[in-house]
Amino acid sequence: MTTAIQQWTAGLAQWGIPDDIIKQAPQSPWIHPPALFEIPEEIEDSPSHQRAREALSENGSLIDVGCGGGMATFAIAPPAARVTGIDHQSSMLDLYAREAEQRGLMHTEVLGVWPDVANQVKRSDVVVCHNVAYNISDIVPFIQALNNHAHKRVVIEIPMEHPLAPMRGLWKHFWDLERPAGPTAQTLFDVISESGFPAHSEQREAPAREPVDFDQHVEFTSVRLCLGSERRHEVAEFLRAHPASPSRTVVTIWWDATS
Repeated sequence: MTTAIQQWTAGLAQWGIPDDIIKQAPQSPWIHPPALFEIPEEIEDSPSHQRAREALSENGSLIDVGCGGGMATFAIAPPAARVTGIDHQSSMLDLYAREAEQRGLMHTEVLGVWPDVANQVKRSDVVVCHNVAYNISDIVPFIQALNNHAHKRVVIEIPMEHPLAPMRGLWKHFWDLERPAGPTAQTLFDVISESGFPAHSEQREAPAREPVDFDQHVEFTSVRLCLGSERRHEVAEFLRAHPASPSRTVVTIWWDATS
């Protein structure tokens, strides 16, 4: 019988872009629109923030794995007062540090990939990890390191489907390439349960994470599709004819840390 861990690893492998398409790409398709990392004046509350917040005492400590600009951190600071951001991009850590400084938080930034840099990080009350798991094929050591660095709780947030799932129609149209159906957040929940952690999950509907500006949406979609700028008018036509859903299902997976 196939385990959830095997399903996760095999499913993610199918999301790779074939070499013959990659070779035609004018630039790397693995990009993220900067708008995704902007911190709004008020961060909307969510089950993920609530589950993390309820495990934090006043002046509590927090680790944010794959922190980006720090949305998952600053939504719960306070009560978090000592925060550590971990990211593989120095530009994201610069943004994280600036935002933390403006909020008067004690902050530490660690450049690198989790769990490779885990031994550089002290344990904290809560560990959060938003929108990272679909990038992690070797998922069990990743999860174990999250748990081992939390005194109280681990909170993971990911969309129910792979973040590139809304592009299935685009890949079929422009490259005649079928994209996989999995893995999903349910697969990750099963992986965590199989690994011995007492996980809970909650779902909510949230706005789609795409740039508001249509021209920017076309630009980033074209890059992700390995298409040059000369094809952007075709991408724009497709997006107008097939508008994306304005919302997506987001899943919070959390558990109280085990020793």
